[in-house]
Amino acid sequence: MTVSRRLFVTAATALAVTGIPTMAAAASDDRSYRIRVSPDDTEADLVRTASHVRPTARQIAWQSLERTAFLHFGVNTFTGLEWGTGDEDPDVFQPTGLDTDQWAAALKDGGFRLAILTVKHHDGFVLYPSRYTDHSVASSSWRDGQGDVLRSFSESMRRHGLKVGVYISPADENQYLHGVYANGSARSPRTIPTLVADDDRTPDRFHTLDATDYGAHMLNTLYEVLTEYGPVDEVWFDGAQGHIPPEKVESYDWDSWYTLVRTLAPDAAIAVTGPDLRWVGNESGMAREDEWSVIPVKENQYGRTDWAMSYDTPDEGSRAALVKAQPATDYLQWWPAECDVSIRDGWFYHADQQPKSVDYLTEIYFGSVGRNAVLLLNVPPDTEGLLHGTDVVRLREFRERIERELPQDLTARGRTTSAPGRVTVDLGTEHEVDRIRLAEDIRHGQQVESFVVEAFRDGTWTEVTGAGTVGASRILLLSAPVRARRWRLRVTQARSAVQIKEFGLYRSRV
Repeated sequence: MTVSRRLFVTAATALAVTGIPTMAAAASDDRSYRIRVSPDDTEADLVRTASHVRPTARQIAWQSLERTAFLHFGVNTFTGLEWGTGDEDPDVFQPTGLDTDQWAAALKDGGFRLAILTVKHHDGFVLYPSRYTDHSVASSSWRDGQGDVLRSFSESMRRHGLKVGVYISPADENQYLHGVYANGSARSPRTIPTLVADDDRTPDRFHTLDATDYGAHMLNTLYEVLTEYGPVDEVWFDGAQGHIPPEKVESYDWDSWYTLVRTLAPDAAIAVTGPDLRWVGNESGMAREDEWSVIPVKENQYGRTDWAMSYDTPDEGSRAALVKAQPATDYLQWWPAECDVSIRDGWFYHADQQPKSVDYLTEIYFGSVGRNAVLLLNVPPDTEGLLHGTDVVRLREFRERIERELPQDLTARGRTTSAPGRVTVDLGTEHEVDRIRLAEDIRHGQQVESFVVEAFRDGTWTEVTGAGTVGASRILLLSAPVRARRWRLRVTQARSAVQIKEFGLYRSRV
């Protein structure tokens, strides 16, 4: 048959030689992205359960993005801090040359498809005029108090074809200073939105959700952001606590926050302290060598999705990991990894820092996108309100480098055949290959546990490379080009029927 880049090892034939049973598979709704496990489950039970976990439509859409951008911007940009104090004079915020179209154009040119703005960082300063705090752009003389970075950002991203994400920090130093954050208040039913004096809103629906005083403040903030600025595709939370005494730690109302996001932005992925995607566990942008999207989780603190093991465990999802985590596991869940890293040393702009080299960024790309994760690269706007020219050039160079690393797929005009546990590509003529890209059709789960790639040379199949997991994206770099006409992917271990979406062969131009 004529090859396409969607190559399937079908459920009817896949891995029959290994004795692994086949199963019907389909794209998930929200019921099969997490499956409860029992303390009595055997290893075989756990593996079988893991093989049935499926991503939701929003998770599939998110994993297809590959490269997303972070934009840390706020009072810290002007004070030089990484973590603000909450008592900053809002008038310090003066991005007199703000141009969010410049941000969007540069990010699109860099190959990014979604951007996340720090609408509120830990200091509590918000980048839009909120009804619920004076610590905002409305209290700055910038644009006579009429400025709204979030509106400019969201409109610019959509105008340039990028999706919109928002980061709203759970921590809030300003609300702590005002006696709201970590004040010890009890959870009780709260009406959202909470209308204020001279409020001109007439919501079609009010939401009654359990929250503390601060939890209600966050709910009102989320309501403003998710109802007044158009569609949002990612809502980004971390688990930060404020610089407060340990005995006053705020217990966050995760269940209510998740519920409001799901209601107001049902297509938005909730990250990274959220049920849709997780922090990879470091800020270097690097995923694990074998990164599983199906991992053991538990629920903490009012429904928070949390790791059954530590966030930095080297192995989160293998058979051994499933067994090791079992005593603390509530569910096996589709919880893919997001790899965050900044283009500069800091998250906010500092004039004395320079962007990472193209070589370094390329290494990060292969260590994140190439290992079944999504790269989240922070590019901080400067004090003028622009992405620095050096960073803009670096983003373009980064995109061009990846295009040279992975130019035209050589299989595009070849012929493909499949057999149990195998996909074979005949390129028609011999070609040198030094990059191999694989992907499972994750609508049917993540099943591959190990595989090899072989080339037919001198009358025999010879192993060229191999690895463990595949998932949504696996990119293998060969130390030297291998020349062959026929190539084969052979799955050596899997949890259930494997469906391969992509088997791409490339000769880099670097």
